Parts: sequence; C-alpha cells; structure tokens
Amino acid sequence: MPEDARNLLVVLGPNASGKTRLGVKLAHVLSGEIVSADSRQVYRGLDIGAGKDLEEYTCEGKRIPYHLIDIVGLEEEFNVYEYQQRFYEVFKILRARRVLPVMVGGTGLYLESVLKAYKMVQVPDDTKLRAELEMLSAEELKEKLVEVKERLHNVSDFGSRERMIRAIEIAVHTRTDKPPSAPEIRSLVLGTRWDRRELRERIAIRLRERIQAGMIEEVEGLRASGVSWERLDALGLEYRYIADFLRGKIATTDDLISDLAIAIGRFAKRQESWFRRMERGGIEIHWVERADFDNAMEVVKRYSWNPPR
Repeated sequence: MPEDARNLLVVLGPNASGKTRLGVKLAHVLSGEIVSADSRQVYRGLDIGAGKDLEEYTCEGKRIPYHLIDIVGLEEEFNVYEYQQRFYEVFKILRARRVLPVMVGGTGLYLESVLKAYKMVQVPDDTKLRAELEMLSAEELKEKLVEVKERLHNVSDFGSRERMIRAIEIAVHTRTDKPPSAPEIRSLVLGTRWDRRELRERIAIRLRERIQAGMIEEVEGLRASGVSWERLDALGLEYRYIADFLRGKIATTDDLISDLAIAIGRFAKRQESWFRRMERGGIEIHWVERADFDNAMEVVKRYSWNPPR
C-alpha cells in the first residue's frame, strides 16, 4: 500500500447540490460510513429545517451508518473546536475498524478545521484572571493584549473591554496549553457543482417540499418546547425566517417561501465562495458536475486507499 494512500474521502457542496446522496452512494460502494460536516445537524430537534434527510442514508436496501448528527441538545453551544475533536474521535474509531470515513457537508469552517488541521485549544473562562483584568483601565488592557498576543491580526479585539478581556484570556491560555495532536489525514476532496440557475431551482423545489413536510410545524414545536426566538434566529436561515413568519413579520406562506428561497440562494453563493477560497489556500477540490456518481467514481479510482478498496 503506497505511503500516500488516501484515508478520508470528502464530499462538499452548497445547499441542495446533492452532496448527501452522492456521499451515501460512494460510502456504499467503498464500504465507508458518513461523517457529517454540518453545523446544524449536530443538534437534536433540528430535522427538516437542518436538512438531515436521514431517509437518504440507505443505498440499494443497505443502511449506511452516519456520525456527528443529533449529538447535542439545543441548550448547548456547539463550536468548531468541539466539531474538530469529535471528528478526530470518529476518524480514529473508523480507521481502527478499517472503515473509510466519508466526510459530507457544506459548513466550510468545519471542513477546513479538519482538512487544514487547525491548531486549537479549548479556552474555559478564567475567573481569577478576569478579576485581575477588570481592575485595569482600557488603555492598560490594550497594552496587556499587545504584550500577550504575539500577532495581533484582529484589531476589533480593541472594540470593548469585554472583547479585550476575552482576547487576553485566550492568548494567555493558548500560550500555556498545546492543542491536541491531530491524526494523520490524507484526503481526497470532491465538490458538487451546478449551474447557478439550476441550483436556484433545486433550492426552491426542496424548500417547498420541506414546507409541505412540516418545517413550519417543526419550528412551532421548538417554540412550544421552550426554545426562544433569539435561539431560533441564531440557528440559520430556515429557522430565522419561519420564526419571523410565526411572529407576523412575514405575511403569507408564499412570501415566506419566496423570501427564504432567495436568502438560501445567496447563502449557497457564499458557500461556493468559501470553497473557492479553500482552493486558493491549497486544498485541491475535484469538481463533480451535477453530483454525478459515475464521474465521482472516475476520480476515486485514480487513487489508492487505506484501508484498500
């Protein structure tokens, strides 16, 4: 087996681009399992709006196992550090079982945290340090921040006392703690790509299907269970727009569908921009037009795999 044999297959793409269906078919053929890279699908209770589409995880009558879906409750704040560490855990388990991990998703930050092996440490609140910093003036906080932060790229850290204190806290913590070691990952990245007009049509069709499947009722149920409007607003476009509809800020269902389809289309464009930036940053993406399975397999067959396929 060549030393550079790939041990991770990635299928990325914007909303409604068919990446899940393609990833599942590839996992089926390659004896793999899906590892989701979606910032909302980690939450229990976000089903239709988050596009989990769990019925798609079956191919030719075989159920394809998936990971990092429905792993935390809405009362928790999940972040990229948590995602990266959870991914590493799953990756190591699948590798030990000689199963190929197939990473599927559209959350660029989650994808990049793994593909570029972001060096991150978890930074808890340091109450003792914060108490000391609260005694300093704004000017003294600025001086302290410049002192502890080797490279100050983000001048917005100076924006408020709270931001400066948190920035100092993070800088102090990361100087003393080393990030956990990352497993050796050798990935092949496929990207699903569509004509812009065709993708907008797919977004609109899928949105109507999800409205009919009960997406509005899902948000009503979340509200009834105690989820705040503010939390819904923070959970992405579908939940934000439906929350506005339920609060009377959007007049009709047709208006909701029209406005939300436009917003999702714009978001998909931003996802594509993120993926292009990933390419400029050195991540090779093999683009698969219209999520075509045969074309994807042509690319996959050019590489050797560990475990062997």
